[in-house]
Amino acid sequence: MSKKRRKLLPFNPSEDPDRRLEQMRSLATALLASGTRFSDDLTYRRGMAPRSANRASLEKTGMQVLSKEDTQTLNLCKRMMDRGECPPLMVVLDPLEGFTVEADRFIKDLTIVTEYVGDVDYLEKREDDDGDSMMTLLSADDPAKSLVVCPYKHGNVARFINGINNHTPEGKRKQNLKCVRYDVDGECRVLLIANRDIPKGERLYYDYNGYEHEYPTEHFV
Repeated sequence: MSKKRRKLLPFNPSEDPDRRLEQMRSLATALLASGTRFSDDLTYRRGMAPRSANRASLEKTGMQVLSKEDTQTLNLCKRMMDRGECPPLMVVLDPLEGFTVEADRFIKDLTIVTEYVGDVDYLEKREDDDGDSMMTLLSADDPAKSLVVCPYKHGNVARFINGINNHTPEGKRKQNLKCVRYDVDGECRVLLIANRDIPKGERLYYDYNGYEHEYPTEHFV
């Protein structure tokens, strides 16, 4: 047997520009309602953690380095966003769950759906926050150096994707995204990656209780 590497895929935007506008409008509505300003990158604000604090080398258990090829794929996703070619997602208001996100077209397994972004801050400054959308960015041996992503003031569509407990049978069935932290050019980044094919109309859920340091991008053939 030999190992064959599984490459990450860029998201596939909807071809119809009017449909893309509708998708972006749904996100804008959710951002406005939550008081969040759109950003597709990690943000570093005065009084919070500086960018120099985001060093993947500080991760206490080590962090998988995103390959050159997959980094190019991530950069392609960012360029598409800059051109207004957003991932095919629709933000929908659910009466019970609040704002949620659904696939607006078929999404293939291993697709980079979005990056989890927001303001970067030290975990110790956020331990008393009651928000449920904070995401671990860096887990260091020195707790004072651990970082989190806080998408309350700045964020993107990831802000509205629901986390789910994948330790239950229902959670495992619903989960269709994997939350993965990568070392990208020496900095920590969090990507939401499809862990199976996702049909149009399916609601998106990531594993909030089991974010991974790496994604199984190799399989035996």
